[in-house]
Amino acid sequence: MKIVILDRATLGADINIDIFKEFGELVSYDKTSADETKQRVKDADIVITNKVVLEKEQMDDSSIKLICITATGTDNIDLEYAKTKNIVVKNVADYSTSSVVQVAFAMIFYFVQKLNYYKTYVDNGEWEKSPAFTHIDEIFYELDNMRVGVIGFGNIGASLAKKAQAFDCEVVYYSTSGRNSNSDYKRVELDELLQTSDIISIHCPLNDDTRNLLTYENMQNIKEGAILLNLGRGGIINEDDLAKLIDEKEIYCGIDVVSKEPIESTNPLLKVKNKERLLLTPHIGWGSSESRNRLIGKVAQNIRDFLDK
Repeated sequence: MKIVILDRATLGADINIDIFKEFGELVSYDKTSADETKQRVKDADIVITNKVVLEKEQMDDSSIKLICITATGTDNIDLEYAKTKNIVVKNVADYSTSSVVQVAFAMIFYFVQKLNYYKTYVDNGEWEKSPAFTHIDEIFYELDNMRVGVIGFGNIGASLAKKAQAFDCEVVYYSTSGRNSNSDYKRVELDELLQTSDIISIHCPLNDDTRNLLTYENMQNIKEGAILLNLGRGGIINEDDLAKLIDEKEIYCGIDVVSKEPIESTNPLLKVKNKERLLLTPHIGWGSSESRNRLIGKVAQNIRDFLDK
């Protein structure tokens, strides 16, 4: 049994992958380009990939029996063609909830507490010159009684809601699928959520219903001073529209995902003038050490389940 990992680097250097050796010969590549994929998977029985694309061309004339995705999304695999070749495809869900929610709250506190301003104030030597023991020129507020609007109410959205309640926030949510219903929180339509929330956090998948869900038109209704977070998928917010709005209106945005990753130099979010209103992070929401170790364990279990059949 030959197992090939195509993009080992996406798992992090601190993660031990020796668990896969129990299934056979393990070959690991830190990264794999499109023109390298076909040759590398040709003799593999099991292929492990995060973002490397596997389509008809790569699966043809191969020995692949199982594709394991080290993520929840499956859009990098031609699922229909894999089915015709009797190739089983397994993804992993429910491994990163705590990590994503923690990053979301880190972004919330970054903006609510004005931490960038106060760190810069001290780093620039301004506190040393102050005639007073304190400096509170940049006004900050408490989370208590703020309204948190959650877009997408699966496991991650529900976990964020629970933790927001612990800070005495009011929580409302919008179900992008229309199927999620939770009696513990008020369900509202998208327009009401955008208009009334102090903090808006996106935790839904990218699909035909959610692509460009937030545009210039409906984001204009967001309250002045509100915080908008996207830890779901790039493409849910129209990036051109968001970049324009940030420079027109006082809203604060924490963005962990963009439509093309890694971010391209032409992305409009990199051109925003009011940079203090924007916190961009390189898709780290899923990536705590604990989360990535859970991920590896679940991938290994997917392999065991396949081999035990």
